[in-house]
Amino acid sequence: MTQGEVAVDKATSETLIALALGDSGVMGEAADLREQLRADSSLDPKTFALIKIAALVALDAAPASYLFQVQAALDSGASAREILGVLTALAPQVGMPRVVAAAPEIMVALGLELPSGQDI
Repeated sequence: MTQGEVAVDKATSETLIALALGDSGVMGEAADLREQLRADSSLDPKTFALIKIAALVALDAAPASYLFQVQAALDSGASAREILGVLTALAPQVGMPRVVAAAPEIMVALGLELPSGQDI
């Protein structure tokens, strides 16, 4: 091992790779907590997931946050159009700059290509 390298066991490496690819299921406790919070909220899974996307936009969240939440919304039965509806509903409250900043993150999470020359 050279200076600057850290010994990382295989299980840790595989978990970090899975997280980097957006697989939050490897963090079982967090998934269990999320489901408990959803149940406690009395909201159906789709509404809960859409509200969480709204919170990400309002907070100007990190790009990786969108990968998980958009997938959770889709898995809960939300459509891409409903996710766009969240942005439309939020714009007056959080401002267009936050909505514009979230749009490419949501596009990537939906598997859409960004317009030419655009990076996120």
